[in-house]
Amino acid sequence: MEILISAGEASGDLYAAKLVEELRRFLPEARFFGCAGPRMRAAGVEAIVESESLAVVGLVEVLEHLPRIYGEFRKLVRAMEERRPRLAILTDSPDFHFRVAAQAKKRGIPVAYLVAPQVWAWRKGRVKTMKKIIDELLCIFPFEPAFFQGEGMAQATFIGHPLAWMAGPSISREAFFARHGLDSSKPLLTLLPGSRLGEVGRHMPAVVEAVDLIRKEMDVSVIWAAPGGFMDRVGAKYDAMFPTSTFRERISRASIQTIEGETWDAIAHADLALAASGTVAMEAALMGTPMVTFYKVSPVSWKLGRWLVKVPYFTMVNLVAGHRIVPELMQNEADGPGLASAVLRLLKDKAAQAAMRSELATIQTKLRGDRDPLASAAELLAARFFPEM
Repeated sequence: MEILISAGEASGDLYAAKLVEELRRFLPEARFFGCAGPRMRAAGVEAIVESESLAVVGLVEVLEHLPRIYGEFRKLVRAMEERRPRLAILTDSPDFHFRVAAQAKKRGIPVAYLVAPQVWAWRKGRVKTMKKIIDELLCIFPFEPAFFQGEGMAQATFIGHPLAWMAGPSISREAFFARHGLDSSKPLLTLLPGSRLGEVGRHMPAVVEAVDLIRKEMDVSVIWAAPGGFMDRVGAKYDAMFPTSTFRERISRASIQTIEGETWDAIAHADLALAASGTVAMEAALMGTPMVTFYKVSPVSWKLGRWLVKVPYFTMVNLVAGHRIVPELMQNEADGPGLASAVLRLLKDKAAQAAMRSELATIQTKLRGDRDPLASAAELLAARFFPEM
């Protein structure tokens, strides 16, 4: 019994790894293969493709990587053709996974999709494709099933947001501060510029400038919560961002302490997070940490995106709330002075922080649900696609 499971993002890798663990409770004989990140590989998924090779963001930025991404796609399709899995479970990354799903359907392989694509925000026309290639759609936001069912996708189910059950600190604030030599008398600002190399490259110059400006007005401890092993992978890749020094030297000169592989602790114990709009912002929301969000892409991607996106907010925290809870500075607004001003305004206003924490608590309630979402997903998939078990 073989199951193809694929994730193209760090968050998808996290969810898919947990889903594999839950599925084994119902399908102990199942073997999993596909596009796998480090967590999926640790969970025993055979990596035909490593998902790190697909992590590219931006309508234009992806173009230069298309030949490599297409090669990885062909590898996955060949494995599907040879092994004929009973089910394909695809997690997020719709531009890649819609093509995988189409190939699966050609071969009579049913498709379950975890983390519904945000077609309610942009490219709504893709729903027509989804109806043809997806047999079970697992939604992590409560408003999504009604949207998809209204578009004719009956098999759309809200399972809850996995991070509402997963995200949290592993140690106390006191232990975290002691481990890293942080001064508990100072506010802690945690930087979350993204997990992808391209995101960090676009964001860090403005973030470092913002830190310099913040320190001119306020004595704060600043940490960068980087993915595990990030600095070793970067090497000299980013040195050109700071012409007068290397990337590491500039981070050090700004007194930014890099902490790798402890993101949830770094978020949970922060007084404020400066977070790239995306999964890390949702993680901060689910841990009740006040934040300022931001994001930058290439100028061409930004112009195209502004034309295509049809939602009032860019940050999912605000979309789920239905109104603006957290500041969001996008593209040209996300420069050093803009970021510094937004951070200082919030750090200096305890009442605003308390109000934001209260609003974030409502987000937690909306997204948590009554049961571990991935346990619910595993039970649903096992019952539907493996009824004999």
